[in-house]
Amino acid sequence: MKGFFENQYLSYKKNHIKNLLALAKADGFVHAKEQKMLFKIGKRIGLKDRQVQELMDSKEKLTINVPDNFRDQMNVLYDLMQMVWADGVVEKREIAFCEALVKKFGLKKDIVKWLLQEVFEKGATPPADEWLDLMKDAQRMFVKK
Repeated sequence: MKGFFENQYLSYKKNHIKNLLALAKADGFVHAKEQKMLFKIGKRIGLKDRQVQELMDSKEKLTINVPDNFRDQMNVLYDLMQMVWADGVVEKREIAFCEALVKKFGLKKDIVKWLLQEVFEKGATPPADEWLDLMKDAQRMFVKK
């Protein structure tokens, strides 16, 4: 039997994938490279392939889940940037989606441009230790005051 916190953490992980899936489905189709990235991220956060597949197959209307703290918001953005770059092409709809999302997070929309052009340049993913420093920079530069 699963405890309350275990179920809550599973829900958090699924919501994380749902946010990424909302971006992937923004054009009505999940591309093969986006699908591969969803499984990769799902595995990294501790979901089984079948759990990610269930979310992808679900007919549930996807809504954005706003994490309640800056660190979790930045972790969603980290994975969103990987999704944006998954096919090697950054599309206007993807940028618009990310800008709408950061607005819901209470961040300045310029963070999207910064992440795309300076942090994830050409899809390169920053290492974990560098990401922690970048999060501090982002908090200083892009949190609305």
